[in-house]
Amino acid sequence: MTATAPILCLDIGSGTQDVLLYFPDREIENCPKLVLPAPARVLAECIRQATAQGRAVHLHGCNMGGGFHSAMRAHLAAGLGFSCTRAAAFSLADDLDALAASGVGVREDCPAGAVDLLAVDFDPDFWNRALDALGLPRPGLVAACAQDHGFHPGQSNRRGRFVLWEKLLHEAQGHPESLLYTQVPTCFTRLADLQKSIGGGPVADTGAAAVLGGLFEPSIRARAEARGLTLVNIGNSHTVAFLIFQGRVFGVYEHHTGLIDAPRLWDQLARFRAGGLDFEEVFDDRGHGTMRLPLPAEAKGFPDTLVIGPRRTLLAGFEVEFPAPGGDMMLTGSFGLVEGLRLQGLLPAAP
Repeated sequence: MTATAPILCLDIGSGTQDVLLYFPDREIENCPKLVLPAPARVLAECIRQATAQGRAVHLHGCNMGGGFHSAMRAHLAAGLGFSCTRAAAFSLADDLDALAASGVGVREDCPAGAVDLLAVDFDPDFWNRALDALGLPRPGLVAACAQDHGFHPGQSNRRGRFVLWEKLLHEAQGHPESLLYTQVPTCFTRLADLQKSIGGGPVADTGAAAVLGGLFEPSIRARAEARGLTLVNIGNSHTVAFLIFQGRVFGVYEHHTGLIDAPRLWDQLARFRAGGLDFEEVFDDRGHGTMRLPLPAEAKGFPDTLVIGPRRTLLAGFEVEFPAPGGDMMLTGSFGLVEGLRLQGLLPAAP
């Protein structure tokens, strides 16, 4: 990659994929940005079209986001065939025997007459065509983030996913750039397939990218140097909160957005930042959990609450702020990939 070659940064969520074509020699305001439907949402629409046509569906590809499950279930409920290759099957379930028992066939060939669809978070052919059509150069590097519960046979994915945050706090001492992977931990099979699809570039979980995206914003970074703050990312599927002080994460909270209302979230966040919310309460509430390092007195209780994410208005009316890192809140995860590269010394330091 040359010094001026752009970096294609993608935050692949359950509702949208948020895209930044980052030119290291340009102001961030002059870098192209896109907010597009998530690949899983596009795939869901293709499945619904096949259902309306009365045709069977076959998936090939790899492990991707599972935001098309409801379309698959509706297709099966309509009495239509649904099959997938073994590689694509892990987009639907970790237990392939249970998947087969639900009526989904696992086979490598496409049945005659079925609609053959590609399951993938990143399709290089699509992006080459899109960039060419927009008159934009192809990137020298692709970096991407996506949410990965991990592959944890025999245990809860909710509990298994929390290993991500345990490693951040205990092994990496809260340094968020450690979660931008050039070598993906074996349990994160979706991120591993995503890395292959993008050509071997760095990948991260969306939660890690969100906290890095907050630190991308100079004003937020400066505030977190003086005293701690609470950064909350309310996504379409997951809500993740971080206690941040002087470039480190001192605590992580994660729940499912669809299972919490505003008063309960606000109450849990207040107890989280005070050190009074334990893992079991959140896990038993069907969330993922919470974990903290010893909270430094200098952080002054992490009093300021900054809220980002497409569902951020859940906390409208509470004592919160709604920042826009990099000038575009929806691109926070993509900016976070840039910040992770900076903190790892792969890009020039931030101003």
